[in-house]
Amino acid sequence: MLNRALKLIRTFHQLSQVELAKRLGISNSYLSEIESGSKSPGLDLLNQYAVIFKIPLSSIMLFSEQLEVATPGNKLKVKAADK
Repeated sequence: MLNRALKLIRTFHQLSQVELAKRLGISNSYLSEIESGSKSPGLDLLNQYAVIFKIPLSSIMLFSEQLEVATPGNKLKVKAADK
């Protein structure tokens, strides 16, 4: 669920994929592959996310793990956040 967490963080901060890809120094297509789950980001890239969004890397990982916990209320929150 790391891919979903990264996408939710980006959308929460109202950044487009194009803008975030520029800030991260990666291509838009690579960012799209990360957010879709077809590619996994490396530790260096995750550290860049932490710097850009001013969030500790540990918080990003914890958020990702929380998305994996399947509870009825949690599913609804995640669906709403995806919209």
